[in-house]
Amino acid sequence: MEEKTVDDSRVDAVFSVLPEDTNIYGNLFGGKLVEWIDRTAAIVAVRHSRKNVVTANIDNLSFLEPIKLGDIVILKAWINYVGNTSMEVQVDVYNEKRSNGRLVLACRAFITYVAIDENGKPSPVPRLLIRNEEERNRYNQALERKEQRLRMKRQI
Repeated sequence: MEEKTVDDSRVDAVFSVLPEDTNIYGNLFGGKLVEWIDRTAAIVAVRHSRKNVVTANIDNLSFLEPIKLGDIVILKAWINYVGNTSMEVQVDVYNEKRSNGRLVLACRAFITYVAIDENGKPSPVPRLLIRNEEERNRYNQALERKEQRLRMKRQI
C-alpha cells in the first residue's frame, strides 16, 4: 500500500467567532469548537485516506484558554498515527490575539477516524511515512493513547 507523509494531509483552518457562536458571557460555545475541530480533522483523514471517514473517538480534548466573541481562531491539524483502517489526527487550536497577533494555544484534541468503503465497512488506509524525530514521537504517543483506549474498552 502507498505511503503518505504528515504534510500530505495537513490542514490549517481559520474561523472568526460570531455572536451566534457564543454563550451569554461572550465565550465561544464548547460544542461549536468541537464541531470545528471534528470538521477540520475529518478533512485531514479524508486527504490521507482518500475515502469517506467516520469519527470513532475524540480523546483528551482540553479547553486551555477562553475564546471570545470577535476572536480569530486558527486550527492546525495533522496525522499522528495510522493503523490498518484508522487514523489519529491531532488538532491544536490557537486564539489569535487581536491586540498583537500573538497565537495562544486554546485547545488540543486527538480524534480517531476510521476509513470506510462504499458499504460502510472499515477500509485500509495508506501507511504513514515518518520523516523526523518529532513525527516519530507523535506516532509513539498516539500508539500509547490507542493502547490505553483498548485497555479501557476491555474493562467496560
